[in-house]
Amino acid sequence: MAEERLKDELQNITEQITKGHHFLLSGGAGSGKTYTLVQVVKWIIENYPSSQVACITYTNAAVKEIAERVNHDNLVVSTIHDFLWDNIKNYQKELFQTVIRLLNMPDSGLHISGIDEVPVDFFCNRDKPVTISYQEHTNLKEGILSHDEVIVVAYEMFKKYKKLCDILKSRYPFILIDEYQDTFPMVIEIMLGFLKQSDKKNIIGFFGDAMQCIYDKGVGDLNKYKFDGTKGEVYEVQKCQNRRNPSLVIDLANKIRIDGLVQEPSNDDKAPNMENGHVKSGEILFVFSQQEGNVLPNVRSYLTQQKGWNFHDTKVTKELNLTHNLIAGKAGFANLMEIYNGDPILGYVKNKVKPCVEAYFTKDEMDGKTLADILNDLQTKGIESKKYEPTKAQKSFITSHTLLYDRAKKYNFESLIHTYVDKSQLVDDKKQSEDEESKTGSKRSPLVKHLCKIEQAIRLFKDGNVSEFLKVTGYTQSRYYGDDRKIKSKADKSKLNESINKLQNVDNMTIRNVIDLADKESICLIDDKLDNYKERYPYIYDRMMEVSYSEFVNLYNYLEGQTPFSTQHKTKGAEFDNVLVILDNGRWNNYNFEKLFTASVDELLESVVQRTRKIFYVCCTRTKEKLAVYYHKPNAAILAKARELFGYQNVIEIPWN
Repeated sequence: MAEERLKDELQNITEQITKGHHFLLSGGAGSGKTYTLVQVVKWIIENYPSSQVACITYTNAAVKEIAERVNHDNLVVSTIHDFLWDNIKNYQKELFQTVIRLLNMPDSGLHISGIDEVPVDFFCNRDKPVTISYQEHTNLKEGILSHDEVIVVAYEMFKKYKKLCDILKSRYPFILIDEYQDTFPMVIEIMLGFLKQSDKKNIIGFFGDAMQCIYDKGVGDLNKYKFDGTKGEVYEVQKCQNRRNPSLVIDLANKIRIDGLVQEPSNDDKAPNMENGHVKSGEILFVFSQQEGNVLPNVRSYLTQQKGWNFHDTKVTKELNLTHNLIAGKAGFANLMEIYNGDPILGYVKNKVKPCVEAYFTKDEMDGKTLADILNDLQTKGIESKKYEPTKAQKSFITSHTLLYDRAKKYNFESLIHTYVDKSQLVDDKKQSEDEESKTGSKRSPLVKHLCKIEQAIRLFKDGNVSEFLKVTGYTQSRYYGDDRKIKSKADKSKLNESINKLQNVDNMTIRNVIDLADKESICLIDDKLDNYKERYPYIYDRMMEVSYSEFVNLYNYLEGQTPFSTQHKTKGAEFDNVLVILDNGRWNNYNFEKLFTASVDELLESVVQRTRKIFYVCCTRTKEKLAVYYHKPNAAILAKARELFGYQNVIEIPWN
């Protein structure tokens, strides 16, 4: 039955392709959308052997998965950012014109501080002409675009240059967009709007699920483009099977969905949710506590002792939290998160001090001065302190971190205002193997990448995976093994084992100690990337150097999925036997778990309610066996709705031990 349904879905899609129609495959969680996408790619390659197929998706993890499933010269797989950049990067003249035009448009989002109107020769009227490039950080003065800017620039270029549309459609007669719901609206307008300027033919296919749109910038759905019998250009094919979830979870998920797509269990005996010819029933629980304080240990204890969960087996059991901040303390990397999560001192320098300095100082007056020098000069010039005093939150942080603030004042002022720091540099998902650093998709900082490389090398060697160890450590091997990169003697191996052991005894070692030791022992040499990072961002680098390396080990375990914890966003696309969902907003106003259960009919259309409903849907549908949802101190209305969704007998109060 499942094979027939798949055949029908594939047949429906191929019929739309044959007719020259754009199409949309809509499928809920666990429906096997990626499998169908791969089948469509193979069908196109077989039936249109001279045509290039572009498959673009949201993450590099998905890029890698699809590329591995279909290895063919006619297929190009990339993220949407890389795809767009690849199609505009060679047209530097047009790029210059577009970027300058955007810089002079007030609402474009592109702006260079201190320059109200950018001259047309801004990039070429220099001793060393600038090339527009795409990197992980933004520096528009030097022509460097980052992720958000690439989307805006590509949008403007495809809007203005018909020839660019001709080239793209000729190059790729077929463009398939995976996880379309996470794609930027600008990208959808390029594909379904601007490309119409070209008379050339191409077909665009979309794969995804509107209920799994959990990123704010995603288009969400294609409702305004769908063919409704009279108008619309995108023909929808629904994929209603669910191969992952047990029946109780499918029933719950169908109650949560708001788009009319109703899933049913797969009848394929080989599907994960089937057992002895029948769909598994599974288990769903809504657990709560009315006690004050941290009750989560009691929740885990209850699920372990009463329901047989094993939180030590991280491949089987996951605890899902809304943010990395909520996890950092539990997983043991709170200090690292504080450094990368929007440092208030840097915020003060950039948002309060910098505007004052630019208003009252010449560039020469700023040159070579520390933050302390600048603050003294502001006083000397008689500038009112209220013009550059910290906000209430910044002042609170500075008061509680006086030693850090005193140190910050000793750093070069211009270095501080150009320091870029974001938590994605610390906790960005592992996009690809660490030796693929040329990929623009990975947001981890060079320092975090370097530390990951050290820890990866340690673990590979200890696991006996010497070939991968040699690959990861790369050029450092000549110190031990010569150019053939082989262990030549027992003495070599013994010496290397001794070096690794030194790096594992990190109880009293800082990150600085381990970086220096890994370099000294030739496990991971300090390279230009790390030196450049240290030179560009000394304040962040020095803060990191003082943190215990054992805390980075905790972070590495988290990034590699070796802890019971994950964010609700990060787990999208993954699946586990047992899933515990923590309904805690933290301080994030984008979500409201109370309204998830108590919203009126009118409130269901509010963005925060829809956003919360979608993240809840994604979380619940990760499980293959057992689902537990924890809510702290719910009111009567929440409990009434929980009993309606989960069943009266499945709503359980956790006792205080």
